[in-house]
Amino acid sequence: MSTVAVIFTGGTISMRRDPVLGGNVPSLDGAAILAQTPGVDAIAEVRAIDFGRTPASHFSFDGLFEIGATIRSAQADPTIDGVVVVQGTDVLEETAFLWDLILDGATPVVVTGAMRSASEPEYDGPENLRNAIRAAASAHFRGAGVVVCMAGSIHAADDVTKTHASRLDTFQSLNDGPLAVIDDGAIRVVRRRGPRRTVRTATAAEPVRLVTAHVAMDGSIIGALATVGVAGLVVEATGAGNTSAALLDAARRLIDTGVPVVLATRCAAGAAGTGYAFPGGGATWVRAGALLPGTLTGPKARIALALGLGAGLDHAGLAGLLRGPDPEA
Repeated sequence: MSTVAVIFTGGTISMRRDPVLGGNVPSLDGAAILAQTPGVDAIAEVRAIDFGRTPASHFSFDGLFEIGATIRSAQADPTIDGVVVVQGTDVLEETAFLWDLILDGATPVVVTGAMRSASEPEYDGPENLRNAIRAAASAHFRGAGVVVCMAGSIHAADDVTKTHASRLDTFQSLNDGPLAVIDDGAIRVVRRRGPRRTVRTATAAEPVRLVTAHVAMDGSIIGALATVGVAGLVVEATGAGNTSAALLDAARRLIDTGVPVVLATRCAAGAAGTGYAFPGGGATWVRAGALLPGTLTGPKARIALALGLGAGLDHAGLAGLLRGPDPEA
């Protein structure tokens, strides 16, 4: 039987409703969650690692690198066949992508959580955890980097997005679709994962800011950021990479001082590009020196930029990391 290390970090899966506070609060440790997850023993031998009960919205880069080191240690253990990380879903798409960037072991790493607390009748934590352990114990995902397992679907960390605030099936891969689905305990592979972005670093540059473009927007926000100082900036442009001319002008002044600026799209899928050449269009951003991150969302582009800067990458190195490998390579 396979052995799977399960790292419990908290999140909704660990919460119960507190009637006095009027909402969900961290309550369950790893043993308590496993006690509510029947059938795990038939899938794999579980080695539980308790890493606290932290709401995902409270994570810091230091904490994520610490969890990453724990994952790496488990991957290096020849007696462990897979690793599961249990966490809150608020920033799960960002944390999974961060670990996907920095981990290079072949041992499967599966991130999961829950959309309902243990106090709710639709508590989805046990089923998600069983499926995640099943995926981590499977040879299907060996060498596939970090994947996310929620609501019976398995997604690549670089594409998965939380698309709804509360639905059980909120996690979707809007560009390439899921890697696999799990039905009645059976894993059905839909596609193989392509080449991944990787970066060697144990630190992230801070602050790297994220700004979302909107109608009637001037450059004052970016101007204010330039005043206080930033290590990098990601701009989520409208559509295929377009903003007001004023926003570009402010960003250009930042670029001219050596601060890397990334142009993503605020859309849930697709990519910013150079299709429009009017002032503030994507082509004018790229001519000004902005970097394009392929189909990475703004939050993921921020993760990549922060880690790339932490690794000391130059402009060309950052461009390559953000663009990602050629899928045909």
